[in-house]
Amino acid sequence: MRERQASRRGEWLELELEQFGAGSHPHQLRQWLLARSMFPAKWINRLFSIGGIRLREGRIQLLAFPAVKPAEDELYRAAMRMELEHAVPVLYEDDYCLVLHKPAGMPVHSSYAGQFGTLDQAAARHLLNVGDPLAVKHIHRLDDDTSGPVLYAKNDLAQFRLDEAMREKRIERIYLAVVEGYVSKKAGVVDQPIGKDRHHAKRRRVSPNGEKALTRFEKLAANDQWSLLRLRLETGRTHQIRVHMSYIGHPLAGDVLYGGADRALQHQALHGETLLFSHPLHGDKIVVEAPRPSWLHAFAKRIEER
Repeated sequence: MRERQASRRGEWLELELEQFGAGSHPHQLRQWLLARSMFPAKWINRLFSIGGIRLREGRIQLLAFPAVKPAEDELYRAAMRMELEHAVPVLYEDDYCLVLHKPAGMPVHSSYAGQFGTLDQAAARHLLNVGDPLAVKHIHRLDDDTSGPVLYAKNDLAQFRLDEAMREKRIERIYLAVVEGYVSKKAGVVDQPIGKDRHHAKRRRVSPNGEKALTRFEKLAANDQWSLLRLRLETGRTHQIRVHMSYIGHPLAGDVLYGGADRALQHQALHGETLLFSHPLHGDKIVVEAPRPSWLHAFAKRIEER
């Protein structure tokens, strides 16, 4: 069976099988599924434990899309209070994945009890609005002041597979950044380990004892004051772009934490441009692009005009 032969029917994922030779008991169905490695074994076993595997009209059904009860879920309770000004654009959506365009200044998740106005809450609010309250969870994060696409899983199957893809570095994120000064190279690589800064709790720094970190950059435009770069990460360390650009003498505009000036922008000039991942059900490559925000358009114009 190919996984693209599976379709959603309410809370259930139904497998369109041409032949099925096992019995109808959930244990037999589980063993049949595990033997064919169709889905993660951990997910199949969890479904079995909650009665989420059944046979209906000759087709196996899996409880892949259980609805959340909003009034009983902390995230959804917060989402129900959100007003329209907290809405964020949807860049991609299907039954398994949701990609939201996070604006600069919005945190992805709560960092303290009762925090309001997060992207997680906006994701839940969107699902409430479309009448499909699923257990949505972010797969990766962006700094509060970084804009760009953030990927969410809308069910456990998607989360299992997308989390695995993140660990194996099969989800690619491409960024645009405005850095201070004229970058002379057309392209380059910064291969320097990153660790915590023991003198500053929020900072990271290049450190021989840190974790491996590699950033590739390409110059798109430059003048004597700023340079516009496209960056690709081969690792995902905290503040990696900010640390590496500061290390080579070109901190991000607006990034006062790492030596940048905030005279032209009140947050670091970093935007997620493109997100690439394999779909968690059928494996097709998904490419999601996030439009440039107004502050980046303004910077690009100023760089080109000088």
